[in-house]
Amino acid sequence: MSENLKKHLAQLSKRGPHRVLVGDLSYAGLPGKVYAPAEGNGVPAIAFGHDWTKSIKVYHGTLRHLASWGIVVTAPDTETGLVPDHRGFAADLETALQIAAGVKLGNGNVTVSPGKLGIAGHGMGAGAAVLTAANNSMVRAVGALYPAVTAPPAYEAARSVTAPGLVIGAGKHDLFDTGNPAKVAYNWGGPCAYREVDNGNQVGFTEDTLFRLAIGQGFSQASGTEVARGLLTGFLLHQLDDQRKYSAFSAKLAEGKNVESFAGRDLAKKAGAEGSTKLSELEK
Repeated sequence: MSENLKKHLAQLSKRGPHRVLVGDLSYAGLPGKVYAPAEGNGVPAIAFGHDWTKSIKVYHGTLRHLASWGIVVTAPDTETGLVPDHRGFAADLETALQIAAGVKLGNGNVTVSPGKLGIAGHGMGAGAAVLTAANNSMVRAVGALYPAVTAPPAYEAARSVTAPGLVIGAGKHDLFDTGNPAKVAYNWGGPCAYREVDNGNQVGFTEDTLFRLAIGQGFSQASGTEVARGLLTGFLLHQLDDQRKYSAFSAKLAEGKNVESFAGRDLAKKAGAEGSTKLSELEK
């Protein structure tokens, strides 16, 4: 039976109630940014990973969005070159998360609960987030938006991730087919929800419009980006902050406007694993 996302998705796709503060990670020795609600005690926090060759500046709207809903975000601006070290980036994400958990933010008005730590990312950063979460008890939730190819493969590392996961894949053709999000979700070691967003793909999620125009992908995907943000926000608030009204965002099967979920045999087919796994495993 599918859960209904309609009640909350439209709201969570828009900016939240918190005033947002933006600072630098460099004071802690790591290039990047910190986005935080202006106040709050024991709030959840995530580290967020960028896509290949991207800078954190093209995620400003997304990171402000998460902070506006009460989630601290630390975002390292490392491994932005043409030949990134994926293991190194995963280590930077873990360091960024430790920074969030270890200091007071917003002039001392914001503290993070060490039991409410998660990790998320987009494209390459989503793959690196999975690498970070593998066999890592500190990470309580993982959000992987259009995960791309990494070395070692994120779909293999996913087998060692026991934290709940949300994996988002493209609901439309992606010019650069750089990963297999469905395979990442299919291999997940713990509970995992796999969604596809209409009018959304890996290239269109970032805020660098000139780049998309240059490669012929300049048409607005604002609606797809908003939906992906809402899905991630609801999932994190449920998993990290125990806000049970958002439990549908963690369900394997959930329905919402411009959102489709896949599980069991349907997910196996998308992952290219149909016929290789027993029915009992598909329906776990």
